[in-house]
Amino acid sequence: MIYIKSEEEIELIKESSLLVGKTLAEIARLIEPGQKTILLDKRAEEFIRDHDAKPGFKGYNGFPYTLCISINEHVVHGFPSERQLKEGDIVSVDCGVLKNGFYGDSAYTFQVGEIRNELLQLLIRTKESLYKGIARAIAGNRVGDIGNAIQEHVEQYGYTVVRDLVGHGLGKSLHEKPEVPNYGKKGTGAVLKEGMVLAIEPMINLGTRKVVQESDGWTIRTADRLPSAHFEHDVVVRKGQTEILSTFEYIEEVLNNK
Repeated sequence: MIYIKSEEEIELIKESSLLVGKTLAEIARLIEPGQKTILLDKRAEEFIRDHDAKPGFKGYNGFPYTLCISINEHVVHGFPSERQLKEGDIVSVDCGVLKNGFYGDSAYTFQVGEIRNELLQLLIRTKESLYKGIARAIAGNRVGDIGNAIQEHVEQYGYTVVRDLVGHGLGKSLHEKPEVPNYGKKGTGAVLKEGMVLAIEPMINLGTRKVVQESDGWTIRTADRLPSAHFEHDVVVRKGQTEILSTFEYIEEVLNNK
């Protein structure tokens, strides 16, 4: 069942989503060569709890951490660890919070120091594809229109779309209907109605779209071990224009001042 949110519920989801953006900005301050990813996780949990919220991922289906931290060929659901970030890495940080009974969920892929141009272009095109998909999330369109916009944008540059993992509805549950694939045909899938809240999250690979699960039971990596990028926003379907509930502004303010 797809839940249509009231304006009051949308405001609460927005509050949670903005807190995710602020949390990711805190993490942005700490991303540098030599940084252990477990310390990013600890800081995120402290920050979320200091803002009267709970980590949305910790304990979800048994996931043991606050953040999903996925480096280079890791697509999503990577575990924070004693691993140190290295110059030239890219690192996807996915974060969720639960506040006032509603979830926020957003992700951003960071560069660690200077990265090669091939990776920089992957990040740029993946983020562009997110906004291409968001622009289609308007009342009267269909879920397939979102995925089609993302797919068409990245495939023209030779990238591939992960098909085993998808975006989703969002609200009192972290994952609600409908599923929102990052590929698809125009005019297919569930009809988008005003008040639907979606987490749109393209996961785009430099090489093959095929992925495998690591032995930890969570981490997803590319089958060919080439890098992957991931960006995610929470949006509400409106008539004529999509409203974005989450934000990258706090993150990019930090990055621009580093």
